[in-house]
Amino acid sequence: MKVLVIGCGGVAGVAIRKCCQASDVFTELCIASRTKEKCDALAAELAPNTDTKITTAQVDAGNAEELSALICSVGPDLVMNIALPYQDLTIMDACLACGVNYMDTANYEPEDTEDPAWRAAYEKRCREKGFSAYFDYSWQWAYREKFEKAGLTALLGCGFDPGVSQAYCAWARKHEFDTIDTIDILDCNGGDHGYPFATNFNPEINLREVSAPGSYWEDGRWVEVPAMSIKRVYDFDQVGRRDMYLLHHEEIESLAVNIPEVKRIRFFMTFGQSYLDHMRCLGDVGMLSTAPVEYEGREIVPIQFLKVLLPDPATLGPRTHGKTNIGCIFTGKKDGQDKAYYIYNVSDHQACYREVGSQAVSYTTGVPAMCGAMMLLTGKWAAPGVHTVEEFDPDPFMDALERYGLPRTENRSPVLVE
Repeated sequence: MKVLVIGCGGVAGVAIRKCCQASDVFTELCIASRTKEKCDALAAELAPNTDTKITTAQVDAGNAEELSALICSVGPDLVMNIALPYQDLTIMDACLACGVNYMDTANYEPEDTEDPAWRAAYEKRCREKGFSAYFDYSWQWAYREKFEKAGLTALLGCGFDPGVSQAYCAWARKHEFDTIDTIDILDCNGGDHGYPFATNFNPEINLREVSAPGSYWEDGRWVEVPAMSIKRVYDFDQVGRRDMYLLHHEEIESLAVNIPEVKRIRFFMTFGQSYLDHMRCLGDVGMLSTAPVEYEGREIVPIQFLKVLLPDPATLGPRTHGKTNIGCIFTGKKDGQDKAYYIYNVSDHQACYREVGSQAVSYTTGVPAMCGAMMLLTGKWAAPGVHTVEEFDPDPFMDALERYGLPRTENRSPVLVE
């Protein structure tokens, strides 16, 4: 099978390396990004040790014509979008134009949050749904009919969270519960990179996400709270006690639709005090703004300028030590009895770096991207339209995660989050 990978950053690098470990499925890869030199360097590194045929290309993922020309010339069975979420819709349009299946690791959000057309749709959604995060599934779900009519599949958000977190939910629903009452998704990064301040994935996307108001699903509606206003402390296996904060996260939206009996869904992520202090200071002085400002006769976007100043997440691997622990805690009923269940993965930053040259945050996103692509290419997940991970059979995906580096741990008497 032939795959076009758009993106050559930290997560894409992991996914591409993992694809090359499964040459029987990924027989050909074309790696494309705005900076072709990065693609060339990665291809040269991997080519001697894989049977996968690797080519490279330059492309501006925000240019629909350029994308369509590349996709049609490569003729892939699947496009793996591991670029920026700003580019999701453009790449989906190009896939439709060329008749190719699509997948990504994060849902669409706009680069320019002041665009009048987008702003009007956003404000309408805020009124109707009750949460104000800039990212949501509505823009990509609007493509359902187009992909169905074309007989194509679009798989959204196949990283860890979103992605594996939703597979864990599908697994729990299939194997552990008759009905699920509550879901708490816990994302703990216990790693230390030694910098005063850095983000573990794209700074622009990361800082937007964590500085937004938090929200959760309860009793059929959204409840929104100020950013970082709900804090819990949890003792994570192999990491220890960490402060974690409630955030809005995209998989809550799809899980609320696809597991309709669930009464509450929350997402928590751990942060150290230094990170929070830096983020608050940057927010106070306007450095997290997405609105362009004029400086010495030219427009700059503050958060994009900040991204240039911060360490590149792709360079954190050799200096990051510690572990991640990401999973889901469920409560519900099985055979008429109350039940709790916790399923999670623990990954070691240095072990990930030794294997693929990346820290665990990129690893835990890149591996599921490859596994999801494998599900689509082998026909284990096949349904025209636009789908999220929990809509498919979790079993083959969970098997692939085990095989390619993300084993699960299960706890049937977990400590619950209050």
